Amino acid sequence: MTIFDAVLLGLLQALGEFLPISSSAHLVLLPYLRGQQYQGLAFDVMLHAATLLAVLLYFWKDWWILLKNGLTAPKSREGKMLWYLAAATLPAAIAGFLFNDWAEHTFRSPLMIAACLMIFACILWVADRWADKKSTNAEIFDVPFLTVFLIGCAQALAIMPGVSRSGITITAALFLGLSRSVSARISFLLSAPIIAGAAVLEAGKLSLADFNAPLLWGFLTAFVAAIFVIGGLMRFIKTHRFDVFVYYRLLLGLLVIGFYFWK
Repeated sequence: MTIFDAVLLGLLQALGEFLPISSSAHLVLLPYLRGQQYQGLAFDVMLHAATLLAVLLYFWKDWWILLKNGLTAPKSREGKMLWYLAAATLPAAIAGFLFNDWAEHTFRSPLMIAACLMIFACILWVADRWADKKSTNAEIFDVPFLTVFLIGCAQALAIMPGVSRSGITITAALFLGLSRSVSARISFLLSAPIIAGAAVLEAGKLSLADFNAPLLWGFLTAFVAAIFVIGGLMRFIKTHRFDVFVYYRLLLGLLVIGFYFWK
């Protein structure tokens, strides 16, 4: 892998992790469309670790409040939310444990990725319209346990590239009556423990030879770009729907299908 390839993958990871367009799909599709070999799940997870660092940094105030109250005042609304998020992480963790081999091979079929991109894009479109009529003004620390847990259950579907972790959690949150901004925040907070767990597991599979210049450049690119992507999305959704991401996913899905049969 060249440094250019690594930087490109890092940019795609930063965009795809927080925008509802599926980072894992792009990390698989880019080498496929360019006729290159897939870089491997371990490299992808290290890019995810970079975006984990970015989300922890961007939302450090939220995490400080969650951790402080979760450990010292667990019955407060902020303290409860820490344990809500921990419980909501379990479905995705279990899915990752049970279907890890499928995630590396079966789920990476180009046609399956294209189908997931398009199907879940349509579901996001419906959820976005639902939010216009049904969303409440609840703050993030007021979201009840069942709502957080159901969003976590939806996150488990993101083991399939093309679903999009942020996309499916935001979709679920919108259907459950949360506003766009709160849906995005809870999606980002939920991303931290599941990405951290995956990074720890895959880091154990890396050898010293894997820590080379391309990996370093990919990591740094994903981290820096993710900071800007998070901020940009949080500003964007204050005044816009998710339509642009829906249309992009549909077009990408059609492109992949066309390339698959043309090739």
